[in-house]
Amino acid sequence: MKIVVIGGRGLVGRNIVRRLREQGHEVSAASRSTGVDIVTGVGLADALAGADTVVDASNSPELEGLAPFEFFSKAIDNLLQAEADAGVKHHVAVSVVGTERMADSPYFRGKALQAARIRASGIPFTIVHATQFYEFLLQIVELSVYEQTLRLSPAYIQPVASADVAVAMAELALRPPRNAVLEMAGPDRERLSELIQRFLVEIEAPYDVITDPLTPYFGATLDDESLVPGRDARLCSTGFGAWLKQSEYWGANW
Repeated sequence: MKIVVIGGRGLVGRNIVRRLREQGHEVSAASRSTGVDIVTGVGLADALAGADTVVDASNSPELEGLAPFEFFSKAIDNLLQAEADAGVKHHVAVSVVGTERMADSPYFRGKALQAARIRASGIPFTIVHATQFYEFLLQIVELSVYEQTLRLSPAYIQPVASADVAVAMAELALRPPRNAVLEMAGPDRERLSELIQRFLVEIEAPYDVITDPLTPYFGATLDDESLVPGRDARLCSTGFGAWLKQSEYWGANW
């Protein structure tokens, strides 16, 4: 079996590639750094030649404005066409819990379009909806901070370690297509504003958090159900404290 990981040099992608190679599988990492551009389609045909399974772990390089929607809409069309031409038998994609509930956000609207195109493609698929990665907390801080203050929603969040998601994605790439959406989350549910405040305290970052229910999250106003999974979600074992102590942020010099 030949497996191609799109975004194979990224946070989740490189972890998937490593795990599959350690198990002895033929795996190719495809990304812009290897000459594959899913937005323009350059390099896709060659990268997917002979592939049985494609794992899409790509993400928009921009998170705000209309750019994420444009990225996902162009990328998924190019990728699915290349997969159809190559005779790919299983498309595995990682997306985000709550995508269908946040149409006001161009980012999440793009992810919803991505899922719809996958379902309609005729290519057998498995879609994983994961909650926000712990690794994404710093990006939330960077995108929200203004004059040493962050204004954040108190909506619930249940983040997950990207490594746990990579384990699941690698497993699913080797199994038959589910033709369904599966949800994954971390073990603990907390309010976004409180988790970010705790994160800032732990890494000794000099910022304060103001709780504001109307503060948008990538363009969408959140409620308590927006970012959390359903009852059938797979709950992973890595909690916030365990993740933080093995992360690059532990003991950072701010």
